Amino acid sequence: MRKTLTLVAAATVLTAGLAGCSSSDSRSNNAAPANAASPKAAAAQAKPLTAQTAFAKVSTLVSAAKLSGTVTAENDPNHLLGRPNQYTSKITFDDTRISADDVSGTDKGDVERGGAIEMFGSPADAQARATYIRSVTRSMPMLTEYDYVHGAALVRVSHYLTPKQAADYKTAASNLD
Repeated sequence: MRKTLTLVAAATVLTAGLAGCSSSDSRSNNAAPANAASPKAAAAQAKPLTAQTAFAKVSTLVSAAKLSGTVTAENDPNHLLGRPNQYTSKITFDDTRISADDVSGTDKGDVERGGAIEMFGSPADAQARATYIRSVTRSMPMLTEYDYVHGAALVRVSHYLTPKQAADYKTAASNLD
């Protein structure tokens, strides 16, 4: 019992000594605490980025982008939503700069009509999906698309857009932080 009391007393003295070494005067330390987050980072941590919120950001920079659909597990033509290592949310969009004649015969939600945004659980999963799409479409020019990965987001853009028009989406994707 006496040994336990001695250990408790020593721990109390040590804790008090360490507390005395810290400074509570904010004027003595101008640096922000290491765990302090910027308002932008705090907002991102509070609400994870989804395909819908990513599209809201993209469409403010690319006014030609118009939401055309939200992919659910029930209507996902690829049957990938929510599957291991696949997208966790997905939207499709039309781009008003693409001629209706170019996309006649395509289905609503097809990337050719504008594009899609797919969100993943990790940047590695997003990159793996982009790599897969490129490998599949490489030998089929009709299916080629522009793919921009930023973090866990994959922004897929129609090949009917010119490189300059597609670059608008690349710029927008780089602002998805």
